[in-house]
Amino acid sequence: MLKTAIFTVFGFLFAAGTLSAADVYEFDTAHSSIGFTVKHLGISKVSGRFGKFSGSITLAKPESRSARVEAVIEAASVDTAVEKRDDHLRGPDFFDVKKYPEIRFVSTTVSRMKGDRFTMEGDLEMHGVTKKVTLDVEFGGKVTDPWGDERAAFTATGTLDRKDFGIRWNKVLDSGGVMISDEVKIILEIEAVKKK
Repeated sequence: MLKTAIFTVFGFLFAAGTLSAADVYEFDTAHSSIGFTVKHLGISKVSGRFGKFSGSITLAKPESRSARVEAVIEAASVDTAVEKRDDHLRGPDFFDVKKYPEIRFVSTTVSRMKGDRFTMEGDLEMHGVTKKVTLDVEFGGKVTDPWGDERAAFTATGTLDRKDFGIRWNKVLDSGGVMISDEVKIILEIEAVKKK
């Protein structure tokens, strides 16, 4: 129900040409989050997050206007603040984490839309299935922290259909409709640190 990842949101730095060859930024997981929202019973929303993930972005060439972004999420780290529900999500009806312990994202293209906003496409592998996903990305800015490390921040949002990844569990309601929406909204708040 993920971003990716992933993951997955640093096109601005490269499209704007602000990095030199082989610059790598790594996710600061203490100041980042990967979350999702699904509709429940067609009337409310339930939100969750993944507590364990990692990621990086690399510029291959100084003249490149694209970037390689990679992210890995531990599927078992799913957290909706309800233990019984989280156990269900980790089981065969949903993520089946024993069989598919990781969710992976690798970017393929980054397109600048307007100002600090971009569109990123990539391959998301989840539940044994790999599909193309699209994220809308906003660059939050770049700064040097008090310890001399260069940091950059991004927000990425998008939607996916969980059935595309073989996650189909649901219940039909007597009044019509289903218990859980197939559409999953994802939001990533990423802060990344440049490797020295």
